[in-house]
Amino acid sequence: MSQGGYAIELYLDPALENQVLKAWNVLARRQISSQLIEIESRPHITLYSAPFIDPTKLESIIKTFASKQEPLPLSLSTIGCHNNLLFLAPTPTLSLLQFHSQLCDAMRREGIEISEEYRPENWIPYCAVAQDVPKARMAESLCVLRDLKLPVAGYAMDIGLVEFSPVREFFSFVLGNTVEG
Repeated sequence: MSQGGYAIELYLDPALENQVLKAWNVLARRQISSQLIEIESRPHITLYSAPFIDPTKLESIIKTFASKQEPLPLSLSTIGCHNNLLFLAPTPTLSLLQFHSQLCDAMRREGIEISEEYRPENWIPYCAVAQDVPKARMAESLCVLRDLKLPVAGYAMDIGLVEFSPVREFFSFVLGNTVEG
């Protein structure tokens, strides 16, 4: 995943983030994958991504959107893999799916096109724990993650825009916070 771009990310509360970081660190220690650490990512669920977007246009959309939301309950309950990506998937609750759908609606109203994979009817929420996992080590990686005591529950607390890679945050807003940050 060497190509760059922009992403709107949903960030986890500190306790839930630490559970994901634990998985990142175990996989890095076993020399399976340390890419997420190396690119200075932060545990998150990607809500939207595009090769190019205007950060200034998105800032007011996301700030307004975040102020109308509350911290979102999340339960990372499933281990999954797709190609060479290993992830923890949250239980797709109605509140999570509506949160994503409302964000897409707010962006569409401002003329931002939502690509196929991030449209509400296609979006699959996940929290990456390893990228570019060698095929020969995928089974070992899954066994390592099986040692996590799932589900791990917590909250999504803030939403932000990043450029990657390496990851550089443009801004983030706490959900439900109407105070200037």
